[in-house]
Amino acid sequence: MSSSDWKVPSAQQPKADEYDFDLERTLSSVLLISSVVPDTAFSAATLGTERAGNAVLIGSDGLVLTIGYLVNEASSIWLRGADGSVMQGDVIGIDSSTGFALVRPLGRFDLPGLRLGDSDTALIGEEVVLAGGGGRHRAVAAHVSARQPFAGYWEYLVEDAIFTSPAHPNWGGAALIDAKGELVGLGSLQIEQQRGKGQSENINMCVPINLLKGVMDDLLSTGQPKGPARPWLGVYAAESQNKVVLMGIADRGPGKKANLRAGDAIVSVGGAPVLDLASFYKRLWALGPAGVEAPLTIVRDGRKLDVTVKTADRARMASGPRLH
Repeated sequence: MSSSDWKVPSAQQPKADEYDFDLERTLSSVLLISSVVPDTAFSAATLGTERAGNAVLIGSDGLVLTIGYLVNEASSIWLRGADGSVMQGDVIGIDSSTGFALVRPLGRFDLPGLRLGDSDTALIGEEVVLAGGGGRHRAVAAHVSARQPFAGYWEYLVEDAIFTSPAHPNWGGAALIDAKGELVGLGSLQIEQQRGKGQSENINMCVPINLLKGVMDDLLSTGQPKGPARPWLGVYAAESQNKVVLMGIADRGPGKKANLRAGDAIVSVGGAPVLDLASFYKRLWALGPAGVEAPLTIVRDGRKLDVTVKTADRARMASGPRLH
């Protein structure tokens, strides 16, 4: 999706007179972001080598917040403001646990920064704006439709994700703005939700901004959160009939080295039963830091097998420059 060939339908756009804050000024804090990733990068096969989405100026010092998959392993990053200004940026840090990334522009935007709000106040039914870079025509007047855990197939879990409706068509890194005009989350995904028999709707999953507050100082100082990294298997999994079934295995990942295969069903970790993605991840992460051995019981072709996987640090698989 290019930066100039689409608009949110007018009926879904926010109207300035419906908010107690300066809508146009607030939306001007949202940028467009694009990146180029080497085709040799670990994430190139799954996320592509050309990525585009949104980012948000936060605070008063020019710091930019975006969603990590847009800039992970990027060799070049470009930011574009609503005023047409364009400049490059460098990654400061990425936190794979939350999905947030901080970027420093190589220059200064003459644009306001958004204040960080309190995502705990984004309650079900609350009116919000989900905004992409480009002003009101790229923003959706939405509401919070759910607060619940979200488990992603790439070994990712948000305990209290924010779900919004209607869906934004360019959700990656979109700013979730509350009734105070403050940033309470970032758009991460679009998913399909069943509404009733034969009916469904698309909604967005947003990462709560309060998760950033616990890691922001670490990202600014060292580029990564303090403490040991979580153990990572390098698998892509889905829930099926009270089982976790592997859909794919990351090349060069620990699961590949342990001969895990697509179609394997994981039924326990360390002897504890696994019924869904959330319990799978929690049991895996409870074993210890990255590098710990993970004893798995799997079902393959109808037979139970015990497999031990030496886990790894996901961040160490990333290639390309790490600029801070």
